[in-house]
Amino acid sequence: MKLFDTTLDRLQASLDVRLARQNVLGGNLSNADTPGYQSRELDFNAAMKARVAAAPGSTPSLPSAPRVEGHLSVEAPGADVSAPERFVTVAEGQGGLDGNGVDLDRTMVELSRNALLYGASTRSAGKKLAILRYVASDGIG
Repeated sequence: MKLFDTTLDRLQASLDVRLARQNVLGGNLSNADTPGYQSRELDFNAAMKARVAAAPGSTPSLPSAPRVEGHLSVEAPGADVSAPERFVTVAEGQGGLDGNGVDLDRTMVELSRNALLYGASTRSAGKKLAILRYVASDGIG
């Protein structure tokens, strides 16, 4: 029987990718009034496949999202750029009169959905750690 399976590794990868997606969506929201800005989207499934395919214990080296002059950055200063921003694509959408392609309603829905799924992943990781803690204490406590 294997005590440490890949569950925690996959939950960690899920949390990393969800955080990167939240940053991309937040960047869209930040640039909602930027003329000519095109909405961006992170492909969660592709990013997760890349993270899972990487060797255990290592983080794949992925390039950062392309930067566009005049747009706000979606990453904090000193942030780890090995996160899955490689899977960020420009979303096709209707541009406003100023060429801005951010749909505020859709972006807010996706932010909420992503936050709910991030919370589910954190609760799952907590449950897995609680099980390991229980086993380590020989069922006492």
